[in-house]
Amino acid sequence: MQRRDFIKITAAGGAAAALEGCGNPDHHLIRFIPEEDLLPGIATWKPSICTLCPAGCGTLVRVMQGEAEVIRNGQLGILKMGLAKKIEGNPAHPINQGKLCPRGHGELQVTYHPDRIRSPLQRTGERGSGQFKEITWDEAIKQLVSQLSGVPGPSRGWWAMITSPLRGQRKTIVDDFAYALHGGHFEFEFFDSALPAVDLGQANYLLSFGADFLGTWNSPVAQSISYGRMRKGRPGQRGKFVHFESRISQTAASADEWIPSRPGMDGVLALSLAHVILRDKLRSAGSAGGAAASIDGWTQGLPDFAPEKIEKQSGVPAATITRIAHESAANAPAVVLMGDSAAAHTNAVFSARAVNALNALLGSVGKPGGSAFSPALPMRGSQSMQPTSNLSHREGPGSASFAMFRDMVTSTSKAPQVLLLHNANPVFGSAQGSQVRDLIAKSGFIASFSRFIDETSALADLVLPDHSPLESWLDDALESGSAQTVVSLAPPAMAPLHNTRSMPDVLLDVAQQLGGDVAKALPWKTYDEALKASFSELYKEKGTKNAKDADDFWSKAQEQGGWWSADEKPSAPASSKATASPAKYTEPQFDGSADDFPFYFLPFASQMFYDGSLAHLPWMQEAPDPLSSVMWGTWVEINNRTAEKLGVKMGDIVAVASAHGTLEAPALVTPAIAPDVIAMPVGQGHTSYTRYASNRGANPISILAPMTVAGTDALAWAATRVKISRVGEGKLVMFGASMEETPKDLKHR
Repeated sequence: MQRRDFIKITAAGGAAAALEGCGNPDHHLIRFIPEEDLLPGIATWKPSICTLCPAGCGTLVRVMQGEAEVIRNGQLGILKMGLAKKIEGNPAHPINQGKLCPRGHGELQVTYHPDRIRSPLQRTGERGSGQFKEITWDEAIKQLVSQLSGVPGPSRGWWAMITSPLRGQRKTIVDDFAYALHGGHFEFEFFDSALPAVDLGQANYLLSFGADFLGTWNSPVAQSISYGRMRKGRPGQRGKFVHFESRISQTAASADEWIPSRPGMDGVLALSLAHVILRDKLRSAGSAGGAAASIDGWTQGLPDFAPEKIEKQSGVPAATITRIAHESAANAPAVVLMGDSAAAHTNAVFSARAVNALNALLGSVGKPGGSAFSPALPMRGSQSMQPTSNLSHREGPGSASFAMFRDMVTSTSKAPQVLLLHNANPVFGSAQGSQVRDLIAKSGFIASFSRFIDETSALADLVLPDHSPLESWLDDALESGSAQTVVSLAPPAMAPLHNTRSMPDVLLDVAQQLGGDVAKALPWKTYDEALKASFSELYKEKGTKNAKDADDFWSKAQEQGGWWSADEKPSAPASSKATASPAKYTEPQFDGSADDFPFYFLPFASQMFYDGSLAHLPWMQEAPDPLSSVMWGTWVEINNRTAEKLGVKMGDIVAVASAHGTLEAPALVTPAIAPDVIAMPVGQGHTSYTRYASNRGANPISILAPMTVAGTDALAWAATRVKISRVGEGKLVMFGASMEETPKDLKHR
């Protein structure tokens, strides 16, 4: 399907198909009365929020009059309405300042996707069969209320809701809903969200341990803007960038120096740099403050981390470590980042403490050109929630990790009686996904708010399809990307095309029907009413636009795309006192012996698919990867010298095997990866996720070991070893590599 055909949703094509049996009244489409006043040919730009990654960029949506096939009152017909035609960055928004990454543009296709769920569905076949029938919203809400009204209870067990990480009023509503009903709210994500806001624009020296901050880590658009200022936004001054990682990512390709280091050695390298700075008296040991107290041996000058010792462990020459330590100390402000694979090893907590201590030693915490945290947000949702004992023994509303949900079900052998799902696909995105599927399938009743049938929502008994982001009220309380306090807000850019409802509105409706504590906790009738109540608390703050009263403030926030503080005031974390014994270095642990599995396995976030949640969008499939230029597929990165030894050529199908499974994919032979590392992008390999993503490529998560970061329940997704072998000839679809840029199996879809 071509792009023009995909966007074209005027009545001509749809009506022609519907009226194929001309003369039969049953085949005629109804023409609905327009619901809004629009001038033909005149575009309106409406503010919105990109929801396709955690960054929360502000957008502007170009809306024009058109005709579309819609569902109204359960009937299919033609409606003249405002249709979203294009998405751009919002120049007024502090996060992205008018810029937008490819994922942001692709959000348009969520609304117009041909495989969207258009009405509530009820399962008719075996669980997981994907067999559903359409039902009305009244029937769907009645079922959900009936299921929730009996839990928790002695004979019915407990209930839970699994979502993607939420912020703003969506999180408030879900947290309060779960807490009032004595359930549990669990958030699922494969790549952990990062919190610090990094002022790259004023930095003179930048060190990065694994963080792909120009591609997918944290807030990449905001960081790309400030990185541009660091490099060429200050006349006569150009900051230097050094990147440590075992492969060249999009960010590493932009560095002045890419220094390949062994996996899991990030913390020891950071402390080796600190050792040189202390040894050569470039900074005093006390200048690191409380951050140094968490590092064993700091007051003695870190003698165990001399560059000569660390060279043997990390593979980085001692002379290089010494030189970079002197450069970073001499070019203040200098800032150090750590993320992605560096935070996904079993010893990542130690590495994070080491990087924090190095940042503190360099004097970059809470300072211009350093790292900080967004200022505290002066707003809160429902005030009626009082701490009581509940499922997770929390003192108030909140959420826990999906790992806790998994542990609870496994340890008690009791699956929830009712399980709600929203925008989370743990069956695809978990190590040992088949076990996660079996665990979720044991739930008594499963209801999903998904817009599409994916591997997890296929298990649902009831599907209550959510609006697309462009059809929804949106808000976001951003935690990174700007030194300002930022609260984004956007009304729907267009009316819903299908018979869908927003997830918060459904929960508010259910809360009122259930009554009792949950109705008191969520007193609002609609989501926009809840948003207006929360913004009334911001009225006392001075934003970027003055308002004469609370209603005027609410209106201007909608027009602007949110509210943000007038001043940039980064906040440093509160000075901490050591509450635990100082951290000692521990070797990173890897699943699989080096003899049987000689290669480190490194999954990484895809620029187009992120964690796999965007693989259903054909624009993302069509867009070439920035480094490999691969389209419509996945690949296995292998060093050119390693490939030569194994007899592997570009495009050959190779088998990558761990102790937990095997996958096959084409090889991408490149010198931009260490010889003992095999890397794969995350995103492809879905078994059920619309016509564009199903059965395409391979999923590297499927062969990961279920190891965790020590001291946390986070998956150590960089802690698996693999072996690799050639299977036979294959083919990579690459931009510019051939005349065929679309796979044959999609040409007529």
